[in-house]
Amino acid sequence: MKRALGSVALHAVLLFGAGIALLPLVWMIAASLMPAGEASAYPPRLLPSAPTLQHYRELWLRLDVARAFANSLGLALAITAVSLFLNSMAGYAFAKLSFRGRDRIFRGLLTALVIPAQVGMLPLFLLLHEMGLIDTYAAVVIPGLASVFGIFLVRQYALSIPDSLLDAARVDGASELRVYWSIALPILRPVLVTLAIFTFLGAWNDFLWPLIVLADSDKYTLPVALANLLGEHAQDTELMMAGAVLTVVPTILVFLVLQRHYVSGIVSGGVKE
Repeated sequence: MKRALGSVALHAVLLFGAGIALLPLVWMIAASLMPAGEASAYPPRLLPSAPTLQHYRELWLRLDVARAFANSLGLALAITAVSLFLNSMAGYAFAKLSFRGRDRIFRGLLTALVIPAQVGMLPLFLLLHEMGLIDTYAAVVIPGLASVFGIFLVRQYALSIPDSLLDAARVDGASELRVYWSIALPILRPVLVTLAIFTFLGAWNDFLWPLIVLADSDKYTLPVALANLLGEHAQDTELMMAGAVLTVVPTILVFLVLQRHYVSGIVSGGVKE
């Protein structure tokens, strides 16, 4: 009886906490559907009196958020695809290939995790400026093509691949590239899905770096475009909430579709030594 009561109490607390966490998201969606001015009414409303899609139409048609949405989606997909390829190759090499200085190089990479990303933005900007890449999509994509965290995550998971399996493929005449592509890569799929989620969400939500390297408004990503929208329509709460929904909902959908693989990759990749 005590165990049952404890379980009920625990679930009640968890449900209450989940409700508190979801309340801002629910209100954001509701406010985006409210008629103009209703979100600022007092007392505040939780649900729209007459749901409308007017603010979404205004974002897509009059304010050209569709271009920024397409820019964000294209850049996030490009960064994710190339990052998965490069990080998986590097992580596999650090886990399963023997070469001089491997462990020292890997430990050196890990020290970079403690350095804030903002510290490297100035030298990275100057380097890209010398290469003539400022105000191009390449300036946004290049810094995200590989990450220390991605290499670490793949390497930890790749340590679980049996050496005997790889050696058998080598004995059969498979090249190292074929061993990686045909044997290691399918086994790494759970952690690669996890890394894909991290990379996509990071690229999709990135605001500071695109703001620094992009000057042409036609190339703005969605977070940068919405920040400019805030300056022009700061008093239009419903319009701003519609823009926030366009930013948040795709990331939630990606996570919900891939959450099973995400959890599997985190659990498996985080316990290897």
